Amino acid sequence: MTVDSKIKQTLSNLKGIKSTLRIYSAQTQDEEAKPVYDEALEAVEETIIDLENRMKTLEFEEPQYKGY
Repeated sequence: MTVDSKIKQTLSNLKGIKSTLRIYSAQTQDEEAKPVYDEALEAVEETIIDLENRMKTLEFEEPQYKGY
């Protein structure tokens, strides 16, 4: 498995986690749990942005990965 495919797989997994956290945050009845879900959601979003930027850098530096 190449580096770019690992990054893309990780991004896909993180986006699934992000969706799940949104659902949990919206559906929770526990007011103490909601901020925890929101904080985790923010951390996942930041990680997604970082990985997307890394993917752009990788595609720029290694043109063979572009478009996969």
